Amino acid sequence: MQERSEEEEMVTPGEILGKGTDLIPGKGAYLSRDNHNTVYASLTGRRSLIPPPPDSPDQRPIVEVIGHKAHGPVPEPGCVVIARVTKVMARMASADIMCVGSKSVREKFSGIIRQQDVRATEIDKVDMHTSFRPGDIVKASVISLGDARAYHLSTAQNELGVVSAESMAGGTMVPISWTEMQCPLTGQIEQRKVAKVGA
Repeated sequence: MQERSEEEEMVTPGEILGKGTDLIPGKGAYLSRDNHNTVYASLTGRRSLIPPPPDSPDQRPIVEVIGHKAHGPVPEPGCVVIARVTKVMARMASADIMCVGSKSVREKFSGIIRQQDVRATEIDKVDMHTSFRPGDIVKASVISLGDARAYHLSTAQNELGVVSAESMAGGTMVPISWTEMQCPLTGQIEQRKVAKVGA
């Protein structure tokens, strides 16, 4: 008798593991309610199905992703991350996640900040190019795993947004308001979605 009839399948973050109606997400898995009850992988590893106990009222198997190596922290919905902006487009900005909480990541995780997730007010007036620039370091919260294997990030809270940015002259800019940072070298002011300093 074989213990497993299926080959163990390697999965990566954002990969679909199945439907929430058929599976219970365990370690390394995550249920997205806004996307038709789909269960996604939240880390890279082997997909594993654990049968439910015979006396359990819920007879759905538990799906887990077992990490293939010693893992650093993994972004999860609700947690705060530090990311570096890599590209700014008309309706969204892409970023590489560098830290989850205060811990550095060991794998590459990509994130997307969509226009509607930049700030909480006047969402329709958000200009991505005056909110972020490539190279900016932003503090953001993870909304969901998103699609295309990129995490959806939000900077809509006051304490979230750009925490560090370099000016066009190469100086580290100082925040002077919610929407502006100033270059200490030239005095030039640039627009940003600035994170609240202190609290």
